Amino acid sequence: MGNGWHEWPLVLFTVLGQCVAGGLIVSGLGWFAVAHERPARTRLVRAMFLLWVLMGLGFLASVMHLGSPLRMFNSLNRVGASALSNEIASGSLFFAVGGLWWLAAFFDKMPVALGKAWLVVSMALGLAFVWMMSRVYQIDTVPTWRNGYTTAGFFLTVLLGGPLLGALVLRLARVRFSTARFAQISVAALLLCVAVIVLQSLTLADIHSSVQQASALIPDYGLMQVGRLGLLAVGLGCWIAPLIRNREPRPSLLCLGLVLVLAGEVMGRALFYGLHMTTGMAVAG
Repeated sequence: MGNGWHEWPLVLFTVLGQCVAGGLIVSGLGWFAVAHERPARTRLVRAMFLLWVLMGLGFLASVMHLGSPLRMFNSLNRVGASALSNEIASGSLFFAVGGLWWLAAFFDKMPVALGKAWLVVSMALGLAFVWMMSRVYQIDTVPTWRNGYTTAGFFLTVLLGGPLLGALVLRLARVRFSTARFAQISVAALLLCVAVIVLQSLTLADIHSSVQQASALIPDYGLMQVGRLGLLAVGLGCWIAPLIRNREPRPSLLCLGLVLVLAGEVMGRALFYGLHMTTGMAVAG
C-alpha cells in the first residue's frame, strides 16, 4: 500500500503534458486574437516558451522513468499496436509540431495564415496526446484503472491546469484577451472533479482481488482527496477573485495559483498510481 509517489516521473509527465495541452489551446486562442498585431503577437510568442519548457520537463521525467533515453526510441517499435508506443509517438509529435510552430513564430518566419493552420493542428495533437495517454491505463488486469474515471481525470487536468497556465502566459505577454470564460470552465471542471472523486470512491468498495481490497490500498484516500480539492480551489481562487472584481490578475498571483493547482493535480495523480492493483496479486507499495 502507498500513495503512488514512487511513480513520480509518470506523475510529472502526465500532469505537465496535460496542462501544456490545455495551456496551448487558451494561449493559442489569444494568439489568434492578436495575430495581426505584430508587437502583441511577438510578446505572446516569447511568453509561450514557458509551455515548451514545461513540456520538456515532462518528457525529461518520462525518460527518467524509462531508465535510459535509448529506451524511449525502443518504445516506438510498436506504434499502432501498443498503447505505450502510441502515447510516446503522439506526445513526441505534439512536442515536435508545436515546438516547430513556436520556433518559426519566434523568428517571424511564418505567414500568419500558415501559422493559424499550424497552431490548430498543434492544439489537436495536444488533445490526441492526452487521449493516447489515457489509453495506456485501460489494462484488463488493473480494474482500478480500467474505467471511464481514468479518462475523465486526465481530461479534467487539461481543464483545471491548462486554462490557468494559458492565462498566465497571456498576462506575462500583456495581451488583452479575456480569460473569464475559461475561468468558468475551470470552475465547472472542479465541480466535475468532486463528482468523479465521489463516484469513484463508491466503486472502490466493489473492486477486489483474491488478497486485496481496492478501498484499502490508500488508507487516507478520502483525506488526501479533500486536501487536493482544497489546493485546487485556492489555486483557482487566485485567478478568479480578481476577475470577480473586474480586475486583471497580477502575474505573481496567477503564478501562485498555477503552483497550487499543479500541486493539487500532482497529489491526485499520485493517488491514481497508488490505486494500482493487479487482479489476483497483492500490491507492492
